[in-house]
Amino acid sequence: MTALALLHLDDAGHGVDRYARTVAAAVARLDPAFPLLRWTPDVALPPRVHLHFTDRLWGADAEEAAGRIEALAARSHLTVTLHDVPQDSDGPGRLPRRLACYRRVVAAAAAVVVNSEHERRLLREAFGSELDVTVIPLPVPGALPAPTAWASDGSVAVLGFFYPGKGHREAVDAVAALGLDPSPPVVALGRASAGHEGELAELVEHARRHGVRLESTGFLSDADLVARSRAVAVPVVAHQHVSASGSLTDWIAAGRRPLVVDSPYFREMAELRPGTTTPITLEGLSTAIAHALAHPDTTWQDASAVTRPDLDDTARAYLDLWRSR
Repeated sequence: MTALALLHLDDAGHGVDRYARTVAAAVARLDPAFPLLRWTPDVALPPRVHLHFTDRLWGADAEEAAGRIEALAARSHLTVTLHDVPQDSDGPGRLPRRLACYRRVVAAAAAVVVNSEHERRLLREAFGSELDVTVIPLPVPGALPAPTAWASDGSVAVLGFFYPGKGHREAVDAVAALGLDPSPPVVALGRASAGHEGELAELVEHARRHGVRLESTGFLSDADLVARSRAVAVPVVAHQHVSASGSLTDWIAAGRRPLVVDSPYFREMAELRPGTTTPITLEGLSTAIAHALAHPDTTWQDASAVTRPDLDDTARAYLDLWRSR
C-alpha cells in the first residue's frame, strides 16, 4: 500500500496528542512502514496521513482547527480519529461551533474513526445515520495484577485533568456526605486543564467548607501516575459528560476496579471489559465509597477481569483500516 504517516503535534501536555504518539509507536512496532511525523505548517506530507483530532488541540478555536484539517486534506489523503465528540453538554454557546467544526473535518476525511459506539451514535445523530464511522476502542496497555499485600493512603481519587464535569466535585460531595471524622481526603491525580486553575482553587475551598481536604498532585509522570493510582483507597470515575475516557483505561491498567457512575459510554465499557468496573448511580456514590473503604478488595480486579483490547489490538485495528482504504 502507499506509505502513510502518523501525524502529531508533539504536545506532551495534551492527552490526545500523547495518545496519538502512543498508538503510532505501537503501530511502528508491528509495521515500520508507518512512520511518525511531526506537523508544522510547512511539513512535507506523504501521499497518505492519519491524525487524531480534537478542536482545542488543532486550533485556537473551532474554526481555525477545522481549517487546518481541510488544508491538510487538500494536500494528502487524510484519515482521522475524532476525540471529544460534540454533545449537548457543550452548551448553546459552544455546541453549534463545535458541530460545524467536526462536520467540516468529517467531510474532509477519507475515513473517520471514533473510540466508542457511543461516539458513533453521537456523530450519526448529528450528521446522518448513514455516516461511515469505524469504532476502535481506547486500549488498556497491559493491566497490572492486584498486589499480594497492600496498605492504601486512605484517599478517594479522581484521575486525569481537572475541569468542571470531570467528577471531582461529585467525589468531594459524596465524601462530605459520609460524615466521617476524620474525613478521607479527595485527591485529583493530575493537573488542571488550561484555563481551569481558578475553578480548581474554588473547589478546594468548597471542599474545605464541607470538612473535606482536596489535594491536586499536579502533573504526574507515567510511572508516578501508576504508583499513585495503586496507592489510593477508592478509585472513582464520575464524568458527567463523557464520550470516551482515557482516565478509565488508566485505572484499569493500574489493576484497579473503579467506582464508575453510570452513563451510556461507561455501560459500553463494562460490557467490553467485564470485571474492570463497579457501576453505580450518582446518587449511590457516597454509599459505594463507604462500601469500598470497608471492603478494599472490591477496588482491585481479580483474575476473571477482561482488560483487552490492549495496545497491540488497537494498532492492528488501525493497520486493518488503513490497508482497506
